[in-house]
Amino acid sequence: MDPMRIVIAGASGLIGTHMSATFRSAGHEVVSLVRREPASAAELRWDPAAGDLDPMALTGADAVVNLSGAGIGDRPWTRRRVEELFSSRVDSTRTLTRAMQQLDSPPPVFISQSGSGYYGDAGNTVLRENAPQGAGTLARICGEWEAAAATAPPGVRVVVARTGVVLSRSGGALGRLLPLIRLGVGGPFGNGRQYWPWVTLPDVSAAFLFLLESPLSGPVNLCAPEDADVNALVGALAQALHRPAVLRVPAPVLRLVMRDLAEELLLASQRLEPARLSSAGFTWQHPTLAQAAEWVAAKG
Repeated sequence: MDPMRIVIAGASGLIGTHMSATFRSAGHEVVSLVRREPASAAELRWDPAAGDLDPMALTGADAVVNLSGAGIGDRPWTRRRVEELFSSRVDSTRTLTRAMQQLDSPPPVFISQSGSGYYGDAGNTVLRENAPQGAGTLARICGEWEAAAATAPPGVRVVVARTGVVLSRSGGALGRLLPLIRLGVGGPFGNGRQYWPWVTLPDVSAAFLFLLESPLSGPVNLCAPEDADVNALVGALAQALHRPAVLRVPAPVLRLVMRDLAEELLLASQRLEPARLSSAGFTWQHPTLAQAAEWVAAKG
């Protein structure tokens, strides 16, 4: 694969930092869009809230990767926070597509992050990419996020990556759960029978790298091929960390403490199948939960 110039929005987050390093290791040039003064030639200033991005920043880019968005589970879902969850995703995506529209030859590839929350709470139904959009705040956010990505100019190959729960050794969705499991007090949420689509951080970066050169467009489920409910997920992590997973957090307690956030982020069930990645020939580094748990638990 020829070296590419890749512009990344949201490069400073957990996924973006890992992805930038992965792209650079593969021989690509990475340019990060930042909201502050650029610290090097590898950074360019933008203000997505104001819709401000010089189209010249995208000139000569072979691909644009959009990971922008305020953290879903970081804070309680006040009305103001929910507005921020929408605007931080939709505004940044529209800022990118507007800049592309002003170029005679826009970047040929646009990969924009979305989430498994697109499908809402779907119980035990196996969800391929053609499954309908679900109900709820997260589903609406993902729907508007994807619609904004679709405003890229004609001729741009647009991919929306509906990413599941990202397993990492620090931070991310399980960042708060891992220390508890290490102490032996982490346990399933609710009855633990809800499915969580999971994927390791290295596989997220590898999948985006794969999507840069594959011909896929449209929605792509980004999760591991082995599905797991929360009981299995927590159990595997606890076992890999040689700790018991004993303490169950009942659904009513979660609802009391976290309100809507508990319902949609922790108790909702999404049994995703990465159908399009599988059929396109993507190879996972951690396809099974056992391998993923071992990787998460490994030191270093």
